[in-house]
Amino acid sequence: MITFGLDVPATSFGPGPMVDPVRAAQRAEALGFDFVSASDHPSGTAPSFENWTMLTWMAAHTSRLTVMSRVLGVPFRNPGLVAKMAESLSRLSGGRFALGLGAGAADGELRAFGLPVPSARDKVDGLAEAIEITRGLWTEPALSYDGRVFRTAAAPLEPKPTYPIPIWVGTFGPRALALTGRLADGWIPSLGHAPPDAIPAMRSRIAAAAESAGRDISQIELGYLLDVRLGKSDAEHVVSGTAEQIAERLIEFTRLGFTTFNLKVRDDEADRVAADVIPLVREAA
Repeated sequence: MITFGLDVPATSFGPGPMVDPVRAAQRAEALGFDFVSASDHPSGTAPSFENWTMLTWMAAHTSRLTVMSRVLGVPFRNPGLVAKMAESLSRLSGGRFALGLGAGAADGELRAFGLPVPSARDKVDGLAEAIEITRGLWTEPALSYDGRVFRTAAAPLEPKPTYPIPIWVGTFGPRALALTGRLADGWIPSLGHAPPDAIPAMRSRIAAAAESAGRDISQIELGYLLDVRLGKSDAEHVVSGTAEQIAERLIEFTRLGFTTFNLKVRDDEADRVAADVIPLVREAA
């Protein structure tokens, strides 16, 4: 089954008003999208929403859609607190939440908030430890964890999740891809950082790490974050063309193993993408 998400901008791009997240989520639900996502950039000069607050507001005003953090920067928030926040949002939304995590690429935002900027090694190790701590708090009575970056001391967390909370990661480098294979439920790279010709090698690294951990890559859902434009576009890393041409590109991506597409679509094109592109891909799959 192919699933489709609509990316809802958390940041205003230009002089116009910010996107209304409730309107955007309700429209996505009406158009048949399976989930909505939002990025995590707490600091910046452009007006923006905080990721978790925005996701909660969208979940509260919809009935079917899943909401996904795409992706939450681990260095901004303590993993134990994130585990608690995730359980609460999943419970309150009736299981309509997917936790997307990233190692943290926004060094300038960390500095702006007075937070330490981890080394490249600590970012990847911190992401792995955050996943292990989160899962441990969701399952164990009291979690003691002594990592290189994060720690817990006989930490209780109640209640435990009623619904499964999938953990997705946006990863690209060799060590980060390896932790994806060991620990993640889903992988959601962007076209700009993971072009189609690079996917087979990246997927092989994930598969090898999964096998070493006693898993299979079939246990990891593969999603692709794509900018989509109907008509001609000279912008780099954009899937553009007619509805049929865009659908054919997405069908090609399914042959690389992708079963989820998270689409960044212009507001005035969402209806046409939902009506003219998505059905073609689903029918072919």
